[in-house]
Amino acid sequence: MEQVNWVIEVNEKLGSMVDTEKEKEHWMKRSIYRVPASITDINKKAYRPQVVSFGPYHHEEDHLKPMEEHKQRALLHFMRRSGKPLELFVNSLHEDVEKLKDCYDQLDPIWKDNNKFLQLMILDGCFMLEILRSATHTMEDYAQNDPIFSNHGKIHIMPFIKRDMLMLENQLPMQVLDSLVAVDSNRTKDEEFVNKLILKFCSPNTPISCKGSGLHVLDVYRKSLLQDIPGRRQRKRLRKPRSSHHEGGDDIIRSAMELNEAGIRFKKSKTVSLKDISFRGGVLKLPAVIVDDATESMFLNLIAFERFHVGAGNEVTSYIFFMDNIVDNEKDVALLHSRGIIQNALGSDKAVAKLFNSLSKDITLDPDSSLDEVHKRVSRYCKKAWNEWRANLIHTYFRNPWAILSLISVVFLFALTIVQTVYTVYPFYQNSPTPSSETFPPPMASPLLSTPLTAPPLPSPKHKAPPQSNQTHY
Repeated sequence: MEQVNWVIEVNEKLGSMVDTEKEKEHWMKRSIYRVPASITDINKKAYRPQVVSFGPYHHEEDHLKPMEEHKQRALLHFMRRSGKPLELFVNSLHEDVEKLKDCYDQLDPIWKDNNKFLQLMILDGCFMLEILRSATHTMEDYAQNDPIFSNHGKIHIMPFIKRDMLMLENQLPMQVLDSLVAVDSNRTKDEEFVNKLILKFCSPNTPISCKGSGLHVLDVYRKSLLQDIPGRRQRKRLRKPRSSHHEGGDDIIRSAMELNEAGIRFKKSKTVSLKDISFRGGVLKLPAVIVDDATESMFLNLIAFERFHVGAGNEVTSYIFFMDNIVDNEKDVALLHSRGIIQNALGSDKAVAKLFNSLSKDITLDPDSSLDEVHKRVSRYCKKAWNEWRANLIHTYFRNPWAILSLISVVFLFALTIVQTVYTVYPFYQNSPTPSSETFPPPMASPLLSTPLTAPPLPSPKHKAPPQSNQTHY
């Protein structure tokens, strides 16, 4: 009987099944996801907010309830400064309440109540806007000793709120912020206004920008890290069928120290874009990255977003995969730090190396990633005979001081042996007899020149000289 009911149920669902286009539209609405336990178990703290909740996933959790009081207070400040009735803000979102719900994956049944859901969106949205505006220093209606919006709060509370704001499960749809700003400003703000607020708060000292509307705060921040490189043409990669296994180790990149031994130099890229990685002429250029206490959580949530949101891309995941390859230990971190690529605000170099190695756990790299060409160029360079010989020489003889001293001693002894041989052989050639004229017989004189020429006798005065003939007498 149960089997019959199951068959009937499946047939009914089959009859009401939507076509491919509607199914595609359904999945495109999703932008905020729950991170499954298989991922969060590796580092639960990285995906769970510690100070404040935004949205329905972590609403009213016990350790986050103290911030609810400050949300209510921020809402009142926002409304008083706006000078507009609350109904205008509610009506601006009421029409799209179902669209806002569709942004969340696996929404709990308690949020089927539209009124309750709208209250949450407006309360959390106004609080988030107040937090973002705090970076502009334009709000003067809070007390100087306010626990959140005072200078004291900006130092001790805001960094934790910023970390929570960049978690995938702790997002608000961008439409909520845009609608609240539109009503508050009578639609005088441009579409980039909220983006500028987000980037001013998240990256106050970095000149970055993000064009186009994002899905939420995390998406806007991600796009700011992936700016297009000026003057570099973006080319579309053609997908090719590839083997699931690495062929000949072409996709494996050595550590930074090993690459340096092979003659590869490291330089800091001109931009902070994670896409600004290039290799040309033996020089590997990498963007500068600041590593602090919030770096791990930020990157893990960006990787999770790329994993679950179809079409988001894989640039951040590729960057982490690349950095994990070239950073094996603290020596690699020290080398990259000396080149200005890694700015260590975390502590020891060993802690930074451990962080990059942990970020790449259980991630899958798209074989058609933007860094694939860089992988190939570096691999080809390292496989050249001269570079391999140089790397082996440095790895064998210049890894520690004792090996260097041994090599110097061998070279020195070899040089002494050559000098000794020269000084042994040189006197032999110096004392040997040299060729002279006494060793050879004197030259033979010519027969004509051996008999001296004599003049004819002069005639006596008493006799008359006979007439001379044309013959010469000898």
